[in-house]
Amino acid sequence: MDDHRAQVEELLADYRRSREQLVSVQRELAAVSGRASSPDGTVTAVVGGGGKLVALELSELAYRRHRPEQLAELIVRTVEAAGALAAEDTYRTLSAVLPAATDPAAVVAGTADLKPDEYEPQPAQQPARRRVDDDEDNEQRESWLDSELIDRRVR
Repeated sequence: MDDHRAQVEELLADYRRSREQLVSVQRELAAVSGRASSPDGTVTAVVGGGGKLVALELSELAYRRHRPEQLAELIVRTVEAAGALAAEDTYRTLSAVLPAATDPAAVVAGTADLKPDEYEPQPAQQPARRRVDDDEDNEQRESWLDSELIDRRVR
């Protein structure tokens, strides 16, 4: 009986250590962020865990130097750069607790134990086209024309 109790105590101790490690990793993941600025310094973005944009700063010069479409593109590129830095931080945090051969990016993407054909998009199937008879097509045209005539008369 004492052997059994010792095994249970050992299992509980392992569980507690694993749980503490999980709490620590969760805290680190909650603190993940990436910060990037545009080359000209007019846009700064901060992206948190999960790729969520948490801050966006535009300098006064941003509106003067860039036309709206250029500024929009600059914002998107800057947010992407910040997101990439946050993702690297996430992968680094996870690498410390995952088995050596495990790809942290695949774990985050949810594809770690899947084969590419299980998660890559499949080509869309085209629905079978129904052949419309000439009479049916003419009826559709006439009803459309009739409604156009009615609309014109109402005005």
